[in-house]
Amino acid sequence: MYSIKGGVGKTTTAVNLAYEASRSGARVLLWDLDPQGAATFFFRVQPLMKGGAEELVGKRGALAGHVRGTDHAGLHLVPADFSLRHLDLHLDGTKRPTERLAGLLEPLADRYDVALLDCPPGITLTSESVFGAAEALLVPTIPTTLSQRTLDQLAQFLGDRRDAPTVLPFASMVDRRKALQRSLAAELAATAAGFLPTTIPSASVVERMGVERAPIGVFAPRTAASLAFRDLWGDVAGRLWS
Repeated sequence: MYSIKGGVGKTTTAVNLAYEASRSGARVLLWDLDPQGAATFFFRVQPLMKGGAEELVGKRGALAGHVRGTDHAGLHLVPADFSLRHLDLHLDGTKRPTERLAGLLEPLADRYDVALLDCPPGITLTSESVFGAAEALLVPTIPTTLSQRTLDQLAQFLGDRRDAPTVLPFASMVDRRKALQRSLAAELAATAAGFLPTTIPSASVVERMGVERAPIGVFAPRTAASLAFRDLWGDVAGRLWS
């Protein structure tokens, strides 16, 4: 889950997709890379990374010891803590910083069917390491001019990379009462490469996640938002493994 722009629904989507993937029978690892630790909070896991980000990406660092269980079968979490605010600096001290996250994930490949990384916004050394590890970037895009602009910036940046991950944008936090949002969402769907068909609505039930500390499918499974995240997981799985 990645976007240059903040506030577009990255963590909300990461949490709900991880839940829907595990609900479908997949073995899921969600790695919370955002120092705010919102995904960690939603899954009721203590925000603690023993040794911090420096030890994790260091020469002897390994991911397995940081994996924690959740309340949901088949869904494990690597929690975030505030030490991740310096992750760029620690990566810069490694030999191949843009390959380090991939190197940490590789030993766990046989344990999981899918790994979802919830990334902080911006183009940083951390995000470049994510680009080196990810098969696809799921990019939540609010139908506004600024979000459309950052999607174009991401495409331009990745255009210069070898073996760049597939970019899979989708419409996020859409208020269909607003004509401009409907128009821009339709334009994005028609023009943006790889655009996924499911639209995630702007809904009050999303805000309840902070109170319930759970994915929407747990406490409001029949709502439009819950069904949209279920459909979005179907879109993603279909693109990656069809």
